[in-house]
Amino acid sequence: MTRPARPVFPRAQARLSALGERLRAARLRRRVTQAEMAARVGVSRETIVRVEQGDPKVGIAVLVRMLGVLGLEADLDLLVASDEIGKRLQDLELPQRPRARRPERT
Repeated sequence: MTRPARPVFPRAQARLSALGERLRAARLRRRVTQAEMAARVGVSRETIVRVEQGDPKVGIAVLVRMLGVLGLEADLDLLVASDEIGKRLQDLELPQRPRARRPERT
């Protein structure tokens, strides 16, 4: 029995579609066909089409291998490289050292 499809929020779907378009553009700039990309990545041509259309069901491993074929795997290091919100949340949980009391002036 197959699992029910989970809905993808519209903003996330738009980002997936934009990522697919950028991957397609990078592939075309390198003059690599979908069939060649599929052979190098080790998937079917239909899977490459699905990635380029922004299908959320394609595994992240396929994306990583595609980036490798395109010579863009270093871009993975940019993902979540600066997590400002996470750092602020973490800093809020750090224990605060109590301030020393100043002696009263007389």
